[in-house]
Amino acid sequence: MGYQPDLTGRVAIVTGAGKGIGKAVALALASSGAKVVAASRTQEELDATADEIRSQAGEAAVIPTDLTKSDQIEALVEGTVASFGRIDILVNNAARSFFRPLMDLREDGFDKIFDTNVKGTFLLSRAAAKVMMKDGGGRIVNITSVAAERGGPMMGVYNASKAAVKMLTMCMATEWAPMNVLVNAVGPGMTRTHFSRPIWANPEIERQLVSRIPQGRLAETSDIVGAVLFLCSEGAAYITGQTIYVDGGGLANT
Repeated sequence: MGYQPDLTGRVAIVTGAGKGIGKAVALALASSGAKVVAASRTQEELDATADEIRSQAGEAAVIPTDLTKSDQIEALVEGTVASFGRIDILVNNAARSFFRPLMDLREDGFDKIFDTNVKGTFLLSRAAAKVMMKDGGGRIVNITSVAAERGGPMMGVYNASKAAVKMLTMCMATEWAPMNVLVNAVGPGMTRTHFSRPIWANPEIERQLVSRIPQGRLAETSDIVGAVLFLCSEGAAYITGQTIYVDGGGLANT
């Protein structure tokens, strides 16, 4: 793997850790020495992530969590402290979306997107930050998207939710910096994951997407982890409230 800071002894929670970017981040944090708590709604996927971490001599725990349930968010934080004694890193990666026009999106679809992507991120960040503050601070990295910066069809409410996460990142950063809880975001461009498959699986749409990316390809999950690891490292000790876009130059070419 590429950039690998020393995170030995740190305790990290990663949501959406069963697949895609979340799984890649969980594995990378573990490879860097962190003890990882993998969270998502699907036990089997989490077990596979944890097994892979343990097969490489890492430490991992699994806590199935629905981020739309505040009691489960509290249980995730309490379970992490019970397992490893502290929380140093939180990566808010879990997200929901529906690929359909705004005119066709039901009200409950809107709620599911915002409850997971925004409200869940807020409630978990606040609960984890309370623990971090007691132990001298920590790092929160929110996974947003280039979609936070531009409009587009078929995923409008997802785009709006990611714009909200970007602003929430800035607001949490300004309030919590005095307690040494640094809050930043990483915004991937279009990345080959199961989550985004409905978009890039269409060859014509993929060709159109790639044509606008200066580096000439879509991102892989491995492309995203370096920015997350950096923001969790000592090298980012004076960075908070920022978003790093990992998009092959796509936004610069908008």
